Amino acid sequence: MRTSAVVATESQLGRSENDKAITRPSVMKELVAQGVRMTAQRRLLVGIIQDSRRHLDAAKLLELAKKQDPHIDRATVYRTIALLKDSGLIDELDLMHIEGEKHYYEAKTNRDHCHMACFRCGAIIEFASSSFEKLKKEMARQSSFEIRVVRLEVGGLCKQCRKAAS
Repeated sequence: MRTSAVVATESQLGRSENDKAITRPSVMKELVAQGVRMTAQRRLLVGIIQDSRRHLDAAKLLELAKKQDPHIDRATVYRTIALLKDSGLIDELDLMHIEGEKHYYEAKTNRDHCHMACFRCGAIIEFASSSFEKLKKEMARQSSFEIRVVRLEVGGLCKQCRKAAS
């Protein structure tokens, strides 16, 4: 049985530019709707996370923010990350620990997806499929479990690294 899948091909912790099946709602609008006070630094950090073409760790987020506001500090970054996680607006990912014990952050998406990490080059591929949605429904039905969060990471070798190895 063949299923349609969405594969993001942007390398090095990235996202596919042409991937329309996985969308990210506006984090800024959600925070405002929740009545969260939006400081200039918080707006800056949220904008960077929302618009990033990469999965960001806290250090990279701070580095990017400092380019626009040299006065922003690490504590502000971590407080903002905590706020976004507590509000359910971002996901925290391990990404197979391909760069050590780092954690990466991405804005929540409109649908669950898997992250496939290449152990050789570090590419991250986002994968969404109707089969994955069916599996979640089957799991919930068979176990009478209400699934609220799904985290699936797969490690291996991407197409380019497999080609290079042969």
